[in-house]
Amino acid sequence: MTKSFLKDKHILAVDDEQDIIETIQEILDTATVDVAKDYDTASEKIYNTRYDLAILDIMGVNGIKLLEECVKRDIPAIMLTANAMNPQSLIESIKKGAISYLSKEHLSDLDTLIDELMGARSQGKPTWKLLFDKLGDHFDLRFGDNWKDENRDFWDEFEQHWTVSRGIQERLRHSANIIDKGI
Repeated sequence: MTKSFLKDKHILAVDDEQDIIETIQEILDTATVDVAKDYDTASEKIYNTRYDLAILDIMGVNGIKLLEECVKRDIPAIMLTANAMNPQSLIESIKKGAISYLSKEHLSDLDTLIDELMGARSQGKPTWKLLFDKLGDHFDLRFGDNWKDENRDFWDEFEQHWTVSRGIQERLRHSANIIDKGI
């Protein structure tokens, strides 16, 4: 059996819905999960605590702005959404440096998905490729078969360069390992 990423990790879960927060805490029971139900509380926690991962709701808590703060602090972030599940918020999440984007419909699989995503990330494999390999059919079902056509240039470039997407470039600009080297 492979080692779980979640065991003994410190995770921040941000959502304005108490039932979602409770579900995340229950599913990620092998990790220490701090919670926030609003932007201000989450932002303070991001700047005052070192997290191994953040799970951010897009709506209700200004998740995209929190994502930017996580990137600056080199905290990997997974975007979680129900109401903002659309191609535009997916693209924005990618561009801003999220490592994944999940529908709340997949909440019951959150622990497995996190283990796989963080395992891929630790091996230098592109998390977005893993996500689309696993959940691409879900996006097609939610958005329609030709949903990438409207932003074809973005998706063509993105799929050619999974590992050096704009989001990863943004993340690298804030990485202490890179900054310290003067790159």
